[in-house]
Amino acid sequence: MNSWDKPPTSADWDALVAEVKGATAVLCVAHVSPDGDALGSAMAAALAMRQVGIEAYVSFDEEPFRLPASLAWLPGQELLRAPSQLPPTIDVVVSFDASDLARLGSLGAVGNAAAMFAAVDHHRSYTGFGTLSLVDVTAPATAVLALELADRLEAELTTDIATCIYAGLTTDTGSFRFSGTTAKTHYLAARLHETGIAHDKIARAVFDTASFSAVKLLGIALERAKLIPAAAGGNGLVWSFLTKADRDDLGLALDSAEPVIDTLRVTAEAEVAVVLKEGDDRVWRASTRSKGLVDLGAVCSRLGGGGHRFAAGFSSNEAPEEIVESIIAAIDVSLKTA
Repeated sequence: MNSWDKPPTSADWDALVAEVKGATAVLCVAHVSPDGDALGSAMAAALAMRQVGIEAYVSFDEEPFRLPASLAWLPGQELLRAPSQLPPTIDVVVSFDASDLARLGSLGAVGNAAAMFAAVDHHRSYTGFGTLSLVDVTAPATAVLALELADRLEAELTTDIATCIYAGLTTDTGSFRFSGTTAKTHYLAARLHETGIAHDKIARAVFDTASFSAVKLLGIALERAKLIPAAAGGNGLVWSFLTKADRDDLGLALDSAEPVIDTLRVTAEAEVAVVLKEGDDRVWRASTRSKGLVDLGAVCSRLGGGGHRFAAGFSSNEAPEEIVESIIAAIDVSLKTA
């Protein structure tokens, strides 16, 4: 059994809090192409640290360095620093929502050079790269753990901190629709509501706002969608892809393709949905979703990535058709060994 198969202990939290409070500067890192849970968690933690007098910054490895459009409204942006603009001395690095060191890009080296490199995460595929691992695979979002850190720092739960936590919580629970949502999740959400967050505006920004160009990009992906009924043990797989040229023609960044998977996954004839997105570096990012019969965390781990049972991903230099063949083969192995 790995040490992160159980929730963090009080001793684990005490160790992190002690290091953070004694640090000259703390860097809260979100994974590359950050989503609401990664960035919301990092922002909330850094805001809490600043509130109690700790010099804290937020960063992620992205070029050009900018927030995804769906998260450009998050509070705490004054704490953001591009990797090239970080202070020379970083004592403590805390990563949020990254299951693998590669998910931190160049900032993984900053973590390895720090006096403490802590990982706060909720993925079962977490590889144990942190010198201190605060991982709870039962948590519906890393944001739950970020709130725990804020509480243990004895920071006041302000509206700004609660907004960042709620962004992460609603992202990774699919607006409280996914199976990881429990009664405890709703109690936590109620606590956030009590601070005066604009939950409707958060939901609209995260789920229901897209440019007309992004809508057209969705149309391209849906037009290309293919159904493979025999895949996933005969339960079906639906997939599509978007090239860099598709985005360039519409003037869109890679994050504009993120919502496509949520539309594709509703296909009744498919247990698994896959969207392949070509990055500016010509590397393909695979996003996968399952309705419950296939453990995609295990599937994507076999392919060099990771994630949750129902949502996972990885990167590949293969052609789209070859990537899909690899996914189908990995699903077959997973179903046979389940």
